[in-house]
Amino acid sequence: MKKRVFAAIAALTMLLGGCAGGQAENAPDNGDGLRELTVVLDWYPNALHAFLYQAEKAGYFAEEGLTVNIQPPAGVNDAMSMVAAGKADIGLYYQQDVIQARVQQDVPIKSIAAVVQAPLNIVLSLKDENITKPEDLVGKTVGYAGTELSEALIRSIMKNSGADPSDVTMVDVGFELMASMTTGNVDATIGCLVNHEVPQMEKEGFAVNYFFPDDFGVPKYYEGIFLASDEMIANEPEVLAGFLRACAKGFDDFQSNTDEVLQVLLDNQDEANFALDPEVEKQSCETLLPLMETADAPFLSQTEACWQENIDWMYDEGLISEKPDVSEVMASIEF
Repeated sequence: MKKRVFAAIAALTMLLGGCAGGQAENAPDNGDGLRELTVVLDWYPNALHAFLYQAEKAGYFAEEGLTVNIQPPAGVNDAMSMVAAGKADIGLYYQQDVIQARVQQDVPIKSIAAVVQAPLNIVLSLKDENITKPEDLVGKTVGYAGTELSEALIRSIMKNSGADPSDVTMVDVGFELMASMTTGNVDATIGCLVNHEVPQMEKEGFAVNYFFPDDFGVPKYYEGIFLASDEMIANEPEVLAGFLRACAKGFDDFQSNTDEVLQVLLDNQDEANFALDPEVEKQSCETLLPLMETADAPFLSQTEACWQENIDWMYDEGLISEKPDVSEVMASIEF
């Protein structure tokens, strides 16, 4: 699974190349009277995206007058940069990256909905390491994918637990997070996801421990958000509302007929680049469903409070140079 990666601002700026966002370059009408949308995922198709493929197969997008092209990213920040440059309509990406891109480069995008209501990112280790809380990381090495966010998360949980962040050695292992643990190169990792790496490692016979950074002072955040350009939000809110309504119907099916919707996902997997293990994806579904909609937060809902808490935390951790107004990073789309 792709790990959380802050947007490559320089690459984003090059792609924007003076564009101010806007409608994707594909034709707005495909000839059948349907508005054509391009939706770029955060990663290759997996359980998190099952509701999208179900909405397409069940005809929920068509009912809203839409035909949706769902595509994996070719680069790590395509879901954000392509939307910002007007080369896609909607992206599935990460909350903190949107905040950083808006502050640092005034990238013309906003979140329109939250896909997962809580973090999936964990501090993961083999059970033999006996690491179950931040204090257990003192004197240990933590593997990560070289991102500012991962460094800030470890720094924050250590400080909030009364420990010294400098007592943890951070090792950039790229995307080899699981391998770095199983080979003993690091004691723990930050950046693995509870719905993917945990069942994957357990299936491979590894007993693991993990904990969530938001249990130790880091604010809760949305693991995935749908984003759109400022221009589309201003000019076509009804199109975005129709897209979200169809997604909500797909999610309802995901909840009530999980195995059937999982099969729809498996039928749409990218076997060449990211082949799915049905057992792992089934466990992933069981983990995801209670986090995508909770008793307090309907699917796709987002709050100003959550955005503000993350803005404040990112500023305090030096991840952004100033605090944007919530309205600069989050749009309210009624659907």
